Amino acid sequence: MRSPSIGRRARPAYPVLLLVAALAAGCAPGDRPTSAPGNSWQGPSTRATGARPTEPAVPTASAAPPTPAPSPTRTDVPHVFPVRAGNVAYHPTHSAYPGTDIFADCGEPVVAVTDGVILEVSRVDRFSRRGPLGPYNGGLSVSLLGDDGVRYYGSHLSAIATGVDAGVRVRAGQQLGKVGRTGNANNVCHLHFGLSPKCTGHDDWWIRRGVVWPAKYLDSWRKRGNRSPAAEVTAWQRRHGCPKVPTDSAAAG
Repeated sequence: MRSPSIGRRARPAYPVLLLVAALAAGCAPGDRPTSAPGNSWQGPSTRATGARPTEPAVPTASAAPPTPAPSPTRTDVPHVFPVRAGNVAYHPTHSAYPGTDIFADCGEPVVAVTDGVILEVSRVDRFSRRGPLGPYNGGLSVSLLGDDGVRYYGSHLSAIATGVDAGVRVRAGQQLGKVGRTGNANNVCHLHFGLSPKCTGHDDWWIRRGVVWPAKYLDSWRKRGNRSPAAEVTAWQRRHGCPKVPTDSAAAG
């Protein structure tokens, strides 16, 4: 018997076969076309199957170990007047460079202005008027790096307290030594006091002795205020850096 389909025009079967093959492969509209391995980059399938991509993950910036941020300088540190005595006087200016001479009787306590770490200690008076002038002008001296980033320097001491050595941590008000007249003090009992940034890599006595005027801060601390020199010292260092030569080697301090 003749089939009813005989004599009708047969439709090509390959479009149907291609559609079946595509569905079986899981392709969806908008997928990136595949190509032979090694010819081009092939992204992961967009099928929601939960399977992990077979390609290695592309490294991102977040994969690198984090770089620690620098520790911020403390701005809440306490400050106290550097000489603990009833009879004290000082001038708002100083000869040749910024600093202050605080006059008090020899033997009066010299204390840490703020919390910090001892940087340098000189326990031997090497000053000689034959020179060199400058490096040894301070006689017995102590410098302290405060937690606010400021270096506090006191010199012409008659003695330095036991246990006050480089690297030792001290608190505001802790005794560091005693007022004296060692070094180039012109035989007058006083404490030379200087404010500066911490500079490394060389003996920077010409910076350590003082770069900003201390009087307004001393005025505050004497009245139990807490004015900080950190901003002014930081601004000075931005402008000048750490000068490698002194401007006046003969000045006291």
